[in-house]
Amino acid sequence: MHPANPQLDPEMPPKPKTPQALFISWPRLLADLLLINTGCVLCAIAINGILLPRHFVTGGITGLALLIHNQVPALNLGLIYMLVNVPLFAMAWMAVGRRFFVYSILGALSLSLAVAFIHLEIPLDDRLLSALLAGLIMGSGTGMALRSSGSQGGIDILSVMLLKRFSISIGNTVLVTSIIILLMVGLSYSLEALLYTLVVIFVSSKMVGVVVTGISQRKAVFIISPESKQIAREILKSIRRGVTVLEGQGGYSGRPEKILYTVVTLAELGDLKRLITDIDSGAFVVISNTLEVINYRIGNQPHW
Repeated sequence: MHPANPQLDPEMPPKPKTPQALFISWPRLLADLLLINTGCVLCAIAINGILLPRHFVTGGITGLALLIHNQVPALNLGLIYMLVNVPLFAMAWMAVGRRFFVYSILGALSLSLAVAFIHLEIPLDDRLLSALLAGLIMGSGTGMALRSSGSQGGIDILSVMLLKRFSISIGNTVLVTSIIILLMVGLSYSLEALLYTLVVIFVSSKMVGVVVTGISQRKAVFIISPESKQIAREILKSIRRGVTVLEGQGGYSGRPEKILYTVVTLAELGDLKRLITDIDSGAFVVISNTLEVINYRIGNQPHW
């Protein structure tokens, strides 16, 4: 007799994994291309408008490319960036997926072209303000590219790999790897330039985190109330978010308790708190930040 669920039959070969679709939909493709290209334009403005004129350097693959360009000015900076990305592209194909691989190639090409052709002068004399502005612009551009289904190549690929495998935040990976590479290439720059560059790296890494996950921050909420059934019903009806009912017990009273668990967006949090207060003003509510949420409805990570 065959088992009722063929998936549980140990003698059956495992079901082959369905290949990842390259493109989710045409609207998603256009949105991804817009995010990638806009992000690359912003990074090119920061590189050509601030970093190069003020002799700053940045970490990551861009920092290595800038170092090589300074040593061999005849080589185009965009071409150097593409060549040093080749090993990371191989990692993107094997560790993340072919969609991320294709989009990252498009992102690296877009950044290379943007750096080669976009030269916008930014009239700032103060070097500290220049470093802050460069970090804001580069972090925003990198974050926008990562909000798509791909990246700009370079350390972005490593950041996504570590996030998917070990849940290490993208901003932390960018910060640490950029500082390591900065120390490696720092012998060619003055101490003053290195210190200003640290400002660029720190601000940029924080902006990446804000753009990739901060704007789409999710909140995990625990609710303990005698009116848990009504609260759960209103969350499902009014906010249209799922609710999980957990079984608990009061540590002092020993009475059984119903604990509600739900995840909402930052924009929905205010409505949720008002909903709970209207039903039970004495409810015990715990609201926590989330590092990442993976789900087709409430998830906050791009479709890498």
